[in-house]
Amino acid sequence: MTTISLIQGASKGIGLQFCRSLLSRDSQSVVIATCRSPDKASELLKLQSDVPNRLHIHQLDVTKTADIENVCNKTTENCGRLDLLINSAGMLHPSGKGETSLRDVTEEGLSQTFATNTIGPLIMAKYFAPLLKKGNGDIGRQPSKHTGVLVNMSAKVGSITDNGLGGWYSYRLSKAALNMTTKNLSIELGRGKNKITCISLHPGTVDTDLSRPYHKGVPKLFSTEESIRMMLEVIDSLSIEDTGKFFTYDRTELSF
Repeated sequence: MTTISLIQGASKGIGLQFCRSLLSRDSQSVVIATCRSPDKASELLKLQSDVPNRLHIHQLDVTKTADIENVCNKTTENCGRLDLLINSAGMLHPSGKGETSLRDVTEEGLSQTFATNTIGPLIMAKYFAPLLKKGNGDIGRQPSKHTGVLVNMSAKVGSITDNGLGGWYSYRLSKAALNMTTKNLSIELGRGKNKITCISLHPGTVDTDLSRPYHKGVPKLFSTEESIRMMLEVIDSLSIEDTGKFFTYDRTELSF
């Protein structure tokens, strides 16, 4: 059966590479790609020109519920189900730089970062969970005992246990809250007959616009291709017993 995936935040970086990799898996897979400004997403549009019948692009600002509801309605009408949802869009801080001390913290910075990194993925889950419950169960290990899979792209710096340096208030707090979101979702969406596996996933330090200012001193910098290859291996290995967990790209389980 055709696998249907939705990548939220697909215009560049990790989200764009997820689209490429999922489409290359077989000639039948379908990807729904969303981003704030599709008309400016040149690489995504080029990818669509190569596979026009299998890549569907929709405008979606994850901070706007009306956008989420609109894409959900279109997906329901056109596809009727969803096998994999990856919430990929992320913001380090509106300024592009993480706060190095308390004096840099602002209400606006916190609000905007939380809107993209935490609240948006939760509202995505609210609207798309019914479609994931109709998923075919082909994502993950067999027998999977789940229908669809929901992946929230988190970060190791969101681990409270691992935090030894401080700083980056908006990003750390929003990712820690996203991990709690994943845990909550795993409990509610793990009930009943049509279970959804929900995980948080750390991609490693990847060569993207978000991380580029902080590459100096990084022991291992991944290309988007390498990171997504490893993360898809993690996703392929999932079963309902993994729901609610926080994994790294190599399937190491992180403490919240």
